[in-house]
Amino acid sequence: MRDVVDGRNRVAHKLLAHMPAIAILVVFLFVGTLYVAYTPIWQAPDEPAHYNYIRALGEGRGLPVMAPGDYDQAYLERLTAERFPPDLSIAPLEYEDHQPPLYYLLATPVYWLFQGSVRALRLFSLLLGGAAVALVFLILREFIPDRPGVAWLGGGLVAFIPQFVAMMASINNDALLLALLWLWLWLALRYLRGKVSPWVLGGVAGALLLTKTTGYGVLPLTAVVLYLRYRRAGMPGRWIASQALALFLPAVALGAVWWTRNLAVYGWPDLMGLQQHNALVTGQPRTFDRIAQQGAIAFLIDAVRTTFRSFWGQFGWMGVVVDVRIYLGLAVFSFLTFYGACWRLIESLRQGMRPRQRDALILLGTAALITFALFVGYNITFVQHQGRYLFPALPLLALGAAFGWARLVERRLAVGTGLALGFAVIVMGAVGLIIGDLAVWPMALIGAAAVGLPLLAFVPQRAQGLLAGALLVGLVALDLWCLFGFIVPLLAASA
Repeated sequence: MRDVVDGRNRVAHKLLAHMPAIAILVVFLFVGTLYVAYTPIWQAPDEPAHYNYIRALGEGRGLPVMAPGDYDQAYLERLTAERFPPDLSIAPLEYEDHQPPLYYLLATPVYWLFQGSVRALRLFSLLLGGAAVALVFLILREFIPDRPGVAWLGGGLVAFIPQFVAMMASINNDALLLALLWLWLWLALRYLRGKVSPWVLGGVAGALLLTKTTGYGVLPLTAVVLYLRYRRAGMPGRWIASQALALFLPAVALGAVWWTRNLAVYGWPDLMGLQQHNALVTGQPRTFDRIAQQGAIAFLIDAVRTTFRSFWGQFGWMGVVVDVRIYLGLAVFSFLTFYGACWRLIESLRQGMRPRQRDALILLGTAALITFALFVGYNITFVQHQGRYLFPALPLLALGAAFGWARLVERRLAVGTGLALGFAVIVMGAVGLIIGDLAVWPMALIGAAAVGLPLLAFVPQRAQGLLAGALLVGLVALDLWCLFGFIVPLLAASA
């Protein structure tokens, strides 16, 4: 009897320890469902084209083929300008037909069951987004298992980025991409400790190759994780060969199914259908044309501003921006987060990290670098300054944010940073008086940080969790403000 009671107590204790993460997931799904319900139909990037892919499968027409006429820039601009009126069909929008099929195949039963309901398909994506958030928790717990607060704070910061919520609540293969990529990263961290079979890791990599072309970054990541495991274990060459076979064979075998189909449809060497896609999306803004119009400096400034805004929240088809004061507040928050993360990283490098943490940081850092390289590479050809393309790097950013804020509210750094920010406000005020243009709102935000940080540093340690919870509550409030203060009135009013 005592063993039964002890067992129940252990289960209750584990459940209580996971309550913050469970609460975050529940709130994420609730807020995401509001986005599903209230975001006007088709008012998410490329949603009609993704829907048409699913519809082709649902109607038994087989895998679609990227063909002339699938992309009409003038018609697309008319649809977005007129807020997708019912009398204008979205059927011609088929420019996602080159995408790998896994997300669409998984969504097809939902299409059948709910008779093509857009919101049902959005909910399917939202559930995948919830799985992605859960995997961020697991990745961070794998990095530092003895500090669960880091995991749930980092996961919560990811879950409540307004743009992340909006994208996970739309019909888009990004949700499956993130869920599979972060599943692979979590399994890879466990593989480094000998807890996961390489065949399992290779199978997940193959699923990524069948989900989205940006998932191909998993191939160099696989080489990195193999090297890290070899360096840690010091195994002979034959072991490396057997591990490489198990890691790469399932991935390449699954990818080859799709590549063979594309070669049969589009011809050599268009393995991924991208050459066909790029040839047909005429009229889409090109980077070098935009630089010629704006100039290189103006182009770069606009690229950075748009990327930052759309990372946090620029909705619809990039046409709905929120109040500039919100972006300024997020800029201050982002700067402080980066500042605190840099302090923590420098200290960790000086003090040394455990092998488990060092290898995890290398793997997550490499994944982030690949994500950034793909983003830059895409923007070399097309003007696509969409911050959502950086979302695959969110586990590393979540880790840095959680540790950064933990470091930032330590007393000495908090007081010193507060004094520096206060001095910055004085300088800004003096310059503003000289030039006759006071930057009142930036000064107010920086001043609030100058006062707030030292105050946070004197909050008792046992109340630090409440502060982290308050931060997440603030982000949830921002999510709701973005939905009901900007998305609904600005997109629905003209519908």
